[in-house]
Amino acid sequence: MKFIGITGGIGAGKSTVLSLLKENFNCKVLLADEVAAQLMTKGHDCFDQVVALPWEESILASNGEIDRPKMARLMFSSDEMREKVNAIVHPAVEKEVLNQVQAEKEKHNIEYFFFEAALLIECGYGKLVDEMWYIFASPEIRAERLAASRGYTKERIEATIASQRSDDDFRKHCQRVIDNSGDKESTLAQLKEILASNR
Repeated sequence: MKFIGITGGIGAGKSTVLSLLKENFNCKVLLADEVAAQLMTKGHDCFDQVVALPWEESILASNGEIDRPKMARLMFSSDEMREKVNAIVHPAVEKEVLNQVQAEKEKHNIEYFFFEAALLIECGYGKLVDEMWYIFASPEIRAERLAASRGYTKERIEATIASQRSDDDFRKHCQRVIDNSGDKESTLAQLKEILASNR
């Protein structure tokens, strides 16, 4: 079983690629955001540690769970709080992901384990995965998608893309590049070619 990390900038279409992988290959797909959300529910150490941080106001909703939008707002208005949350959440996510990878390896049921995270490179997953894949789409295509799917203004799109890693930087850290600027058929053809050569 190969453990493959998937990353790329906003609007590149990582979700589309993950859907194609799920539908066409013998694999498991895991998203960092979903793992983090699960670990920040009641009953997990991660939840207790995040809630215990010195927040300006309570981040708990009326049901006793973390109010994620409120937490995000408070986090992103303070670099210090963001760093504290990340220092708790990122190692917990990594541990959970590696546990799941190990469990799948022992079952021998799947050929590939794909893990998607926007901050795959920043969090050091290059050392943990067998390969890193970069999902690329041209800046024009990304801008079109963000305007259509999220209603972003031109200014917001430019600022968001500018705040992320450059194309060159992604390519430097990743072993494979999937060009997702075209249609699904074109992307699927690339995935089939890569995975056929990976066996």
